[in-house]
Amino acid sequence: MSDLLRTVVRSVRRTVYRAVYRAVTAAEGRLPGRRSLRDGLLAVLVPVMACLTMLVGLTAWTKAGAAGSPARIDVGVGRVLVPQAGKEHTAAFFRIANTGDSDDQLVSVTSPAADQIVLNRHERGGEAGDAVRVRTVPSANIPAGDFLVMTPATLDLTIRVKAHHRVGDAIPFVLHFRRSGAVHAVAFVVRPVR
Repeated sequence: MSDLLRTVVRSVRRTVYRAVYRAVTAAEGRLPGRRSLRDGLLAVLVPVMACLTMLVGLTAWTKAGAAGSPARIDVGVGRVLVPQAGKEHTAAFFRIANTGDSDDQLVSVTSPAADQIVLNRHERGGEAGDAVRVRTVPSANIPAGDFLVMTPATLDLTIRVKAHHRVGDAIPFVLHFRRSGAVHAVAFVVRPVR
């Protein structure tokens, strides 16, 4: 047992003994006998020692690295499709990796080059499975130790661009995560693959 822990235990023991002595004295209106003092001390000491034991155990567990780590988000270089002629909306895609031990969620995306950015999920449906339903979603999960790849068939960002961009232009983005906060990224303008 370390010196610090011994000192804490002694201090707690003294404090508990004094508190029990005062409580028993006040309750009985006289000096406590050995038996009532021992019973009061046990009633207080058992929960205090249980808490100290749990605290030492949790500290050791955390120091050993068993308590896990927070989400660690890494956003790869993204792609923004060149808007079709006369259109102001296009799509952006990123690869997001979570190398931490906790799940996280992408909750919003901002960019100085866009007026509006919406997260959309694409789902196949219908009898033949050929109909695609696009719906706006408030967030996207990034599981611990896994990654999320945005594609035109799964998940994408629909953006309304402020100005016309050419192939090769770099557009800055800020991806906002529930636990990890803001992560800066860049996406390059590319032609859509046909």
